[in-house]
Amino acid sequence: MKNILLIGGSSGIGYELSKKLENDHNVFVSTRNPDKFSGSNITSKKLDLDEDYNADWLPENLDGFIYLPGTINLRPFKGLKPSTFIDDFNINILGCVKILQAVLPRLQSSESASVVFFSSVAVKLGMPFHSSVSASKGAIEGLTRSLAAEFAPKIRVNAIAPSILNTPMSEKFLNSETKIENARNRHPLKEIGSAKDIAEIVKFLLFDESKWMTGQIIPFDGGMSSVKTN
Repeated sequence: MKNILLIGGSSGIGYELSKKLENDHNVFVSTRNPDKFSGSNITSKKLDLDEDYNADWLPENLDGFIYLPGTINLRPFKGLKPSTFIDDFNINILGCVKILQAVLPRLQSSESASVVFFSSVAVKLGMPFHSSVSASKGAIEGLTRSLAAEFAPKIRVNAIAPSILNTPMSEKFLNSETKIENARNRHPLKEIGSAKDIAEIVKFLLFDESKWMTGQIIPFDGGMSSVKTN
């Protein structure tokens, strides 16, 4: 039984993953909505990315760390203020760095730990109106490879780069049949990914099935970044 920490897990990918893991592992969730897990086997605590992270409530060793908070600010570059880039960077990168540093001794105490980050298909595939999110998610990819080298062989570090998913974060982009159909048609597989689907990829990265994998950016994008069908 492993100790797994999810940062941001009360909806979407994090919630699906927590439910997949709770019966077989010790799951700890830092989230803005800890009440979501009342009555479950999951231990949860309020998360505030603006505060220093207190890891005292966690076990002495952690076997898995997943950072889920993210942003999707899709606007023309000319209308973006520098503060938008800063806000995205604070959530996507600095929040991750701050918490990971706080729990690193617990990961180092594990015999074999796994760290999972989230990037975006827009980092590899240039897409209009994605400059802010791509800048911060590109930093996630650099961080993934750097930490994979620094932490090897004891801690593995990988990232998943999804396209749009049917999650609460993407709701405003999928709030009509026309938007849903357009989103499907942009992908070679003509489908939108789900939180349940990507939770399976995260689960794979956490455990021994992926013990020979580190420093990888894994596309989860319906073929968008690598396949052209028309």
